[in-house]
Amino acid sequence: MKQSRIHIVTLGCSKNTVDSEHLGAMFAPEQYQILHNSDQEADIVIINTCGFIGDAKEESIDTILAYAEQRKSGQIKKLIVMGCLSQRYKTYLEEEIHEVDAFYGVDQLKDVAAMIQQKELINIPEHYKRNLSTPAHYAYLKISEGCDRNCSFCAIPLIRGKHISVPEAILIHEARQLAASGVKELILIAQDLTYYGIDLTGKRMLVQLIKALAEIDGIEWIRLQYTYPAGFPEELIELIATHPKVCNYMDMPLQHINSDLLKSMKRGLDGAHTRELVRKIRQRIPDLAFRTTFIVGYPGETKEMFEELCDFVKEMRFERMGVFAYSAEEDTTAFDLSDNVSEEEKQERVEMLMAIQQDVALELNRRKIGSIQKVLIDCKEGDYYIGRTQYDSPEVDNEVIISGQHAMETGRFYELSITGAEAFDLYAEPLG
Repeated sequence: MKQSRIHIVTLGCSKNTVDSEHLGAMFAPEQYQILHNSDQEADIVIINTCGFIGDAKEESIDTILAYAEQRKSGQIKKLIVMGCLSQRYKTYLEEEIHEVDAFYGVDQLKDVAAMIQQKELINIPEHYKRNLSTPAHYAYLKISEGCDRNCSFCAIPLIRGKHISVPEAILIHEARQLAASGVKELILIAQDLTYYGIDLTGKRMLVQLIKALAEIDGIEWIRLQYTYPAGFPEELIELIATHPKVCNYMDMPLQHINSDLLKSMKRGLDGAHTRELVRKIRQRIPDLAFRTTFIVGYPGETKEMFEELCDFVKEMRFERMGVFAYSAEEDTTAFDLSDNVSEEEKQERVEMLMAIQQDVALELNRRKIGSIQKVLIDCKEGDYYIGRTQYDSPEVDNEVIISGQHAMETGRFYELSITGAEAFDLYAEPLG
């Protein structure tokens, strides 16, 4: 029997990546070949969209339209759209883009798979099986869905619903399967990792979960992404500081430092408490890579408030940082506020803040020259191997670049000497 090719195009965050991988595992392998973000031709295309902010929505629309042309010309036999954008704007999309065969929301993976295979799918363990789109040695583990926070700018609760933790037993089972397949690094993801377990037990259970995952043979690194500053559990700081398998890495979107803006954003803490939390984490884990993101151009952000944010970034010297221009999202509480900062000014502020960060990142990277770092090799590109230290998450953070003249294997750890540095890259050579 000839296999049909299904191309799953995943846009947006790593939570969408996990959804796409669970979806890919629902197809009978003897009948379907699954491609992820591929240039190869396919019979069926499934687009897993993002609808978080304006730029993401625009990218999703452009991608749908591009494949709609292929559907119209007969290059592909079926076009399915799913995910966040489809969840939020399904009626509009159906009216405007007729080449799409079907639109599905964020929690309809089984429906997508059943529609394509033309049969009802019963008792498929979505949280167990994965068709990995990442390199075989690392994988994302989504420990919860949705969010109970009410940040004024964020549409995620409107799209994904309330916070729902995945039971620990399911996560342990999934992680064991991943480890058995060769995964060495687990990257824990959620809209808010620190909230894990509250809906199951009434208390935060993230530390307990991490300790259980760390017991799994084959798992060498556990990385945490998307923590929330308000109510941050101090026991988590201690775990990162002391557990050998938990990377010295903190991903905590702070969004701003001005207290008035933080109050309007409904972030749950003011500027003083934000500073106190960052300093407490820094003090307990001196050897830490702190990743954060900020929003500029939020309604009411004056030049003085923006300068306060610039001073904060200079003061705290974050190892990793991203900046977003504020995007007004329908039905959020900030949507009705006066968007008083022009798009041009927003972009100027993004560039100014990132220029500050680039100088900080370059200086911090240069300090690593001469040090010995444990590096996980992700791939080989051209004449170079590309790897990461424990301080870097794939796709978004620094890379370590090593000459291809050295014999190395992807998916293996090496002790390397750092020989050079740029703002967002390190250069390394094997010891000796």
